[in-house]
Order: sequence, then C-alpha cells, then structure tokens
Amino acid sequence: MSKWQQKKWLVVLLHIAAWSVLFSLPYWLRPSYNEGRGGNTYAQPGLVHLRYIINNIVYVAFFYLNALVLIPKYIYQRQYKRYSLEIVALFGAILLVTWFVFFKLFLLRQDSFNIKGHIFFNFFFFLFMLAASTAYRFITDQVRNERIAREKENENLKTELSLLRSQASPHFMFNVLNNMVALARKKSDLLEPSLMKFSSLMRYMLYEADEEKVLLDKETEYLQAYIDLQQQRFGKNVMVDVTIANPDALYEIEPMLLIPFVENAFKHGTGIIEAAQIIINLQATNNQLLFSVKNKYNPASVEVKDKTSGIGLANVKRRLDLLYGNQHQLTIAKENNWFTIHLQLKLN
Repeated sequence: MSKWQQKKWLVVLLHIAAWSVLFSLPYWLRPSYNEGRGGNTYAQPGLVHLRYIINNIVYVAFFYLNALVLIPKYIYQRQYKRYSLEIVALFGAILLVTWFVFFKLFLLRQDSFNIKGHIFFNFFFFLFMLAASTAYRFITDQVRNERIAREKENENLKTELSLLRSQASPHFMFNVLNNMVALARKKSDLLEPSLMKFSSLMRYMLYEADEEKVLLDKETEYLQAYIDLQQQRFGKNVMVDVTIANPDALYEIEPMLLIPFVENAFKHGTGIIEAAQIIINLQATNNQLLFSVKNKYNPASVEVKDKTSGIGLANVKRRLDLLYGNQHQLTIAKENNWFTIHLQLKLN
C-alpha cells in the first residue's frame, strides 16, 4: 500500500472515530436511556436506538454534502443566494425525513408528536452541523493551500537552480561559441545577429527568469532565440518548422516553462535520425495557450542520461501541476517514430 493510500485510510478512520465519539455522547451521559418518557408509547424500545442511528446518518450525509459539494459549488463561486436556498431546502428535507422516521416507526399515536419541539431541536442541531461542516471545509482547504504554496516555493527554488545549472546545456553553449568563432574567422555577417541572440538569451535566463511571471512575448522571444541558435548549430542536418503566432492580448506566463519541451526535441530529435525534423507551434487566443512540439526520433537508439540533459519532462510536469493545477492539459505520445507533446494552458 502506497503512502498516499495509507494517508487516505488514516483520514477515513479518523472521521469514523470522530463521528463515533460524537454520537455516543448521549449514551455516555445518560446510560439509562429512558425510552418511554413523557407518556409516549413506542412500538419497541430498541427502535429508539434505530431512530437515533438513522437521524445521525442523515446529518452525517448533510455534513459531507455541504463540505464537499455545496461550498465548492456555490460559496467558492460566490453564488450566495443559491447556496442559501439550497440550505433552506435541505433543512426542510431533513425535517420531513426525521418526522417520517419518528412518526412511522416509533409512534403509535399521532397526537404524541410535538411539531414545535421537533423543529426546535433539529434547527439547532442543523446549525451546529452547518457550522461544523463549513469550518471543516475552510480549514482543510487552508491547510491544503498552505501545503501547495510550500511545495510550490520549494519546487521553484529547485527549478531555478536546475535551470541555472543545466537548462542552458554546457554542450549547447560550447557548440554555439564554437560556431561563433568559426563565423568570426570567416568574417561572416551572421556573427553580429548571432551574438545579439546569444546575449538576449543569457540576459533572459539570468535576470528576467527570476520573476514570478513574465509576458508571454518575452517567453516566446527567448524561445525563438534558442531555436535560432540551435538551427545555426545543426544547419541543414535538421529541418525545423516553427510557427509562433502573436498573442491576442498581453498574457503572462511562468518563465522558462516552455523551453524544456523544445530542448527535449533538439536533444532526442537530432543525431542518428534519418530526415531529422522538428515542428513547433504556439498560439495564444481567448486566454488559452496552445503549444505543441513534434520531433522524429530513433526508437533503436539508447538514451544516455547525463547531468546536462535539462530539467526534463518529469520536472516540467510537476511544475505545471503546482502552478496551474486543473487549468492545464498535457498529452505526450509516441507514434510512427514521432514524439509529440501538446500543452493546453489557461492564461491570465
């Protein structure tokens, strides 16, 4: 059994223990539970306990319904009127259910049912359960958010160190510098624009990537500079098709989030590959980022991992989970010697 499953079972057992203690209090405080008090005639003494158990089940169901469904659906969406109507309707339903159980199962005479006492008792117990379930939801969400914030902070620190040490692969930098030396010897006109791209890439990595978020334009400029330098490195040995559409608004994105996918494509889509090809598409419209990277790969080649392989897809998946949660969708596929990733991301 995994640690997550063990933790889940522990939570379930704690809930069961808490409910058991709460609902056993009347028996502890009054062991000689009087089942015929007040002149009421019950069908069987044991049915009083059954009625108590059924009522408890009803309120436990309400507790979790409010905590797990109603609060996320209405309170978190600020639909307070709808939430109030749902609560009132549930209170009425609980009154009907408990009345039906009480009258049909336990009373022989209809005139012995005290409707005012029934409403009065259930009203305060209902308020208690409503307050308890609301507090439970808010507290658990706060604890979860604090845990995620801590994980995000730790992950960002680890990612930052990984990016500074390995995102700009020393092998890649070494090859780029060698190409620039060759351009300088040839007195090529490509030397100056190459140096400008290399300078902008380093500036973005060292300074702008420290921000929590950057403009999507800045991220795509860095992406394009990286691709241009890689094209200069590989030349005609790799066919690179890049389509980066201008976004329809000033969107922001976490820095260095897209480059691992492109770096992975150049790492695994080059070398001993027939007709090596990399296809990159990026567009941002209607608060949605659509990003795809495809590269041919050689299934017969054996991957050799080293310390300069970049932060890797596992790391970037973790970053996406922490930063965007259910606001992103990432699919990775291998088919017909093509490795493909598709990323759909909700932008602010």
